[in-house]
Amino acid sequence: MKPVLPRAAFRKLAALNARMSETYDQAATTLGLACADCPDNCCHSFFQHHTQIEWAYLRQGLAGLAEPDRAVLLERAEAYLREARPLLARGELPRIACPLLDAGRCLLYAHRPMICRLHCVPGLLVKPDGSRAESPGCPRAQALVAQGRSALVLDRTPFLEALFNLEVEFLGGRSRLRRKIDLPVAGMLVLDPPR
Repeated sequence: MKPVLPRAAFRKLAALNARMSETYDQAATTLGLACADCPDNCCHSFFQHHTQIEWAYLRQGLAGLAEPDRAVLLERAEAYLREARPLLARGELPRIACPLLDAGRCLLYAHRPMICRLHCVPGLLVKPDGSRAESPGCPRAQALVAQGRSALVLDRTPFLEALFNLEVEFLGGRSRLRRKIDLPVAGMLVLDPPR
């Protein structure tokens, strides 16, 4: 199997992202969840991202910025990594603003990875062995549920399966899946994807 050309792969990823956004919006609306002015903004959470296709797609978004904006963003990403490394070495999870966060908005919103799209609402994942992993959502979502608001639990399983299939297609087959990627957005901005 040959790798899919990035343009075709990115079109498929953009379509998957649109489906995720639609499903997320439905779950957030049902719960009454809004992220504006959240004191526990998930953009300060430490997320690691795992796919080369999302890495390459984020870098495509970065390449679309004007050079001065791109340079500032890369400086912020490098500063993030310098601050995060000693914390991680001590076993602490960093609570540092994502370098993409600017005045409460994501500078590469259309290119953000899956975890950034689905994190806040209550979620479910059915693993390949049939076991289930549930997430209560972010603290604001948990507070809304505790107040009696009804919640749609977002089943992340089909989205993760679709993303995995896109990753396989993007790389040109399962045999080309490389070691697991564990990078925060800052790392994805600073480092070049292995393709």
